[in-house]
Amino acid sequence: MTLPWASAIAGGGVRAGLPAEPATSGFSLDDLSSVLLVGSIVLVVAVAAVRLSLRSGLPSLLIYLGIGLALGESGPLGIRFDSQQLTQVLGYAALVLILVEGGITTQWSGIRRSVAPAAALATVGVAVSVLVVGVVAHLVLDWSWEVSLLIGAVVASTDAAAVFSVLRRVPLPRSISGMLEAESGFNDAPVVLLVTALAAQLAPDGQPEPVWQILLVAAAELAGGAAIGLGVGWLGARLLRLVATTSSALFAIGVLSVAVLAYAAADTLHTSGFIACYLAALVLGNVRLPHRPAVVGFATAIGWLAQIGLFVLLGLLASPEGFPGQLLPALVVGAAVLLLGRPLSVIASCLPFGIPWRTQAFLSWAGLRGAVPVVLATVPVTAGTPGVEWMFDLVFVLVVVFTLIQAPTLPWVARRLGVDAPHHRVDLAVEATPLTDLGAELLEIDVGLESRIGGVRVFELRLPKGANIALVVRDGGSFVPRESEVLRHGDQLLVVAPSAVRAAVERRLYEVSRGGRLADWSDG
Repeated sequence: MTLPWASAIAGGGVRAGLPAEPATSGFSLDDLSSVLLVGSIVLVVAVAAVRLSLRSGLPSLLIYLGIGLALGESGPLGIRFDSQQLTQVLGYAALVLILVEGGITTQWSGIRRSVAPAAALATVGVAVSVLVVGVVAHLVLDWSWEVSLLIGAVVASTDAAAVFSVLRRVPLPRSISGMLEAESGFNDAPVVLLVTALAAQLAPDGQPEPVWQILLVAAAELAGGAAIGLGVGWLGARLLRLVATTSSALFAIGVLSVAVLAYAAADTLHTSGFIACYLAALVLGNVRLPHRPAVVGFATAIGWLAQIGLFVLLGLLASPEGFPGQLLPALVVGAAVLLLGRPLSVIASCLPFGIPWRTQAFLSWAGLRGAVPVVLATVPVTAGTPGVEWMFDLVFVLVVVFTLIQAPTLPWVARRLGVDAPHHRVDLAVEATPLTDLGAELLEIDVGLESRIGGVRVFELRLPKGANIALVVRDGGSFVPRESEVLRHGDQLLVVAPSAVRAAVERRLYEVSRGGRLADWSDG
């Protein structure tokens, strides 16, 4: 027997005093099944593609773009999708999540010395690159100055997703990898502001504004976004400490929500949301919150999901029949970026900091373009700029061609320039669970294969007063260790410590993991 209210719900809703009406939505349960089928297959293929990416040396973004092209109107499935506005909205959402993941997983100690040159690359470097590419496009391709500078701005940003994926397999000193990470996190914000301003001026109802005014507004929005991001990150960290629970999964959701809140707050106040969410995430990732491994794992998973969705979406929007006509302009613009714009921007940004020329040469070659320029290529169309529909195809071709050139050669370039010295890894994961009622914390320590805690006796750890190893998990079993017990690689340690000395306990563990039993120590 079917109940009346059940029929009403199935029909699409109930209105008081009126009979249920049949569903009028264009999306049914059958459609949901089809979307879930295609989506799950895409994700499985995307996960498997990571292995191919590691073997081939190509960033996984190219594989994901290929999946999108295969799904699109020109592919076997023939899915029709042509909304640049929806692509821009979803693209911005994905970029927020990618930047949040980059901020949370970036260690401040690794980029601290690189922040100043990275900030210069993201501002002065961007300006130099836009001017150089604009001049080349105007002289060689005979485009107007306005369109030339606009295309220069669109392709000026290095891509966080592409940079992070390549850095995972290129062994670099922290001074270089930190600079690339920080630059890719910083430069999205000024480039988005610049592209939006230039596109608005080219729109039919746009009012030309002097360059100094555009730069002044951009600087104010960046400063405002940075202040909001740092403030939200600091306040969010204090709040999260107060409400921390034993649920690491729920806590990880809270951390990401605070970082996304920074973007929304900054954008609502007409400042830079991108710089706000990155800096908020950077703060949250470096204030020693509980459940750090869970937070990092969740942020990384969300970042991967955003990357996959973004690149597949961009491939879905692209129309391959328009690629041949844009191949030559894409090669000209890409060559201008790679051979002139990027090197000159690196020299102008890094020269005041005394960075060696070998490092500058590598930074010039490592300026990978990815999803950000392709997403930004939709901005002029959505802003109403006339006659720029070709820009998306040009930038798409440029990104694919020059990623194929740059990414596989990065390890070889690093070796030839002698900048491929790997930075030291501590290889120690610390998970903290608050025991609020006891005024204590439970730390779960994973001793990695490279950690020098392996081979150290329990008493040689010399943990601060009140902290003790309560349990050792080893080879599927567990036991309470004696003071003379030798710890091994692969062990999991459960350490109970008073909340007041938790930071000192972590500091001591990292010192021993790095320096062995003779590492310096303090009472905390």
